[in-house]
Amino acid sequence: MQLHDVWFAVIAVLWTGYFFLEGFDFGVGVLTRLLARDRGERRVLINTIGPVWDGNEVWLISAAGATFAAFPDWYATLFSGFYLPLLLILVCLIVRGVAFEYRAKRPETSWQNRWEAAVFVTSLLPAFLWGLVFANITWGVPIGSDKNYTGTLGDLLGPYALLGGLVTLVLFTFHGSVFTALKTTGDIRARARRLATLLGVASAVLTGLFLVLAQRHTGGTASLVTLVAALVALPVAVLANTAGREGWAFAFSGVTIAATVATLFLALFPDVMPSSLDPRWSLTAQDAASNPYTLRIMTWCAAFATPLVLLYQGWTYWVFRKRIGTQHIAGNH
Repeated sequence: MQLHDVWFAVIAVLWTGYFFLEGFDFGVGVLTRLLARDRGERRVLINTIGPVWDGNEVWLISAAGATFAAFPDWYATLFSGFYLPLLLILVCLIVRGVAFEYRAKRPETSWQNRWEAAVFVTSLLPAFLWGLVFANITWGVPIGSDKNYTGTLGDLLGPYALLGGLVTLVLFTFHGSVFTALKTTGDIRARARRLATLLGVASAVLTGLFLVLAQRHTGGTASLVTLVAALVALPVAVLANTAGREGWAFAFSGVTIAATVATLFLALFPDVMPSSLDPRWSLTAQDAASNPYTLRIMTWCAAFATPLVLLYQGWTYWVFRKRIGTQHIAGNH
């Protein structure tokens, strides 16, 4: 296994970690309008992810940085061809971070309502757009003989891409509902569990269709294994949620997300950006990679830094592991 293959796998792991962690906090952001009945409950939801949302985004920075350093041609083609959706995601993440920090800076209800609405919108849009982006990467986009994207914005809005957006939006919201049930008490916990059951059923239908189409399009034996894992883990998560085993439900909803991302990357390999115009014009992991010296340096740096990041993030989740409810929110007693 050569270093460019190793770094393809590393980038797949980084995206998996990002979608596992940021997936539930995007879902919680969507639930601030879908589940919460008043401002007190919205504050509970936001507080469940308050200590961890910014740490979750480290995985995105790492994935983008690793792609830039290990596969510069992939990075260049991806960010030029997908400029508008990626720019919209970036704007949403910036506004979302500002909304979390500025929401409580002034006491006026109108001020706080506006920032809470911003949390909802800037959680919903990236949750949809990430699915659209990765569906297009897996399915293939117009790439010319010069390895550059030759399509338009409309080429990124095909049926499979829109299905991918719905899959990640519904799946992340299900993941967030399970996380909410795991982290809250009282009536909001019970309602989160009921909503999670409905979202889990919808996720199973959409995710199953999405992955089966990906498997038929470019999949192989390895991606078939992870596809089956995803389609088994999701019903288990729904059943565990229905039985009130929120910890197991969250673990298996996370397995579903991890297996879904793995299926896409395994179906993609050895390409990193398939061309829908001519397979010979596709970007492969070998062709798009940096030189071996760069990859060796990156490997040593990652081997040193990754355990430290994992330990720190794990410690953060441990410190903020307890449940909260409206009784913990000032002014709601």
